[in-house]
Amino acid sequence: MASPRARKAGTRVHVVSDVHGNARDLARAGEGADALICLGDLVLFLDYADHSRGIFPDLFGEANADRIVELRTARRFEEARAFGAELWAGLGTDRRTAVEFAVRRQYAELFAAFPTPTYATYGNVDMPPLWREYAGEGTTVLDGEVVEIAGRTFGFVGGGLRTPMRTPYEIDDEEYAAKIEAVAGVDVLCTHIPPEVPDLVYDTVARRFERGSRALLDAIRRTRPRYSLFGHVHQPLSRRMRIGATECVNVGHFAGSGRPWALEW
Repeated sequence: MASPRARKAGTRVHVVSDVHGNARDLARAGEGADALICLGDLVLFLDYADHSRGIFPDLFGEANADRIVELRTARRFEEARAFGAELWAGLGTDRRTAVEFAVRRQYAELFAAFPTPTYATYGNVDMPPLWREYAGEGTTVLDGEVVEIAGRTFGFVGGGLRTPMRTPYEIDDEEYAAKIEAVAGVDVLCTHIPPEVPDLVYDTVARRFERGSRALLDAIRRTRPRYSLFGHVHQPLSRRMRIGATECVNVGHFAGSGRPWALEW
């Protein structure tokens, strides 16, 4: 790809989120763009649409994946945790070691697929301590930080908020709000999770509300960025809406679609 600073007009940036192991399409996601933005969730722990795919079924088999999805979908989280603990206890190896080994295999393939330049932040299922080890020279990892692309400022905030799912990169509301404040005033707010608006956080297939950020919503209303870009909710009730002067866009479930969302100016 061309450098994002190579031209002041006619810039095109592709944006992806919720990659979940889709390295094949990720390798093509930057074609025709000046830069790629990734809003996290690279790891595929368990594919809720295909229970044979992901770290969990690789370790425990598809039948056990069926059961854990059934329990989580029914919001029986304590039963799901107990069932998972029983499986891990019978694995015969340390859980942390097994998961990290599997995640490293996925990260090696996924980070190699990123084009240059890529600007990326973490999702709630990612493992941030590993990212800088795998990110090449063409990939800039940002969290609570701002970067300029062809004259526009982009603020990045990664991770998710605390949930009963207890995914790897969930943080307290106060810590998340501080990161939002650190990037306030940018032209484009890039986050993994959406602002706390019912139509943006409700997943129509899972039939549940995911956690969005009230701090992000407040920042949108107060600072009026041109865009708020996010992912996390795979099948939202609304994929985009305007909040005041800001166009809020769920850039899509890249693992399923294989297509980036394009931003041009």
